[in-house]
Amino acid sequence: MNIYVGNLSYRMNNEDLEELFAKFGAVKSCKIINDRDTGRSKGFAFVEMDVDSEGQSAIDELNGKEIEGRTLKVNEARPRPPRERRTY
Repeated sequence: MNIYVGNLSYRMNNEDLEELFAKFGAVKSCKIINDRDTGRSKGFAFVEMDVDSEGQSAIDELNGKEIEGRTLKVNEARPRPPRERRTY
C-alpha cells in the first residue's frame, strides 16, 4: 500500500518517518519529497507498506495526529495523473 503523508514538519527526516510508521508494520520504503532547487523538504512524503491492513491501521491512527507541532494528513496515495507531453 502506498500512503501519502502531508503537513510534515520540515525538521522530520526519512528515519523519523519510518520509525513512526514501523509501529504499525513493516515499512518497505519511505521518501520525504524535497525541493529540487533548495533541497529543503516540501512537507509531504510517501510511505510504502507491504501489508494493506497494516497500512490502513497506520492511516487510521496517524491521520489528524499532531507530530512536532503539525497535524498530519495521511491517506492512501492516488496514482499520479499522466503528464501532458509538451510540444515545442
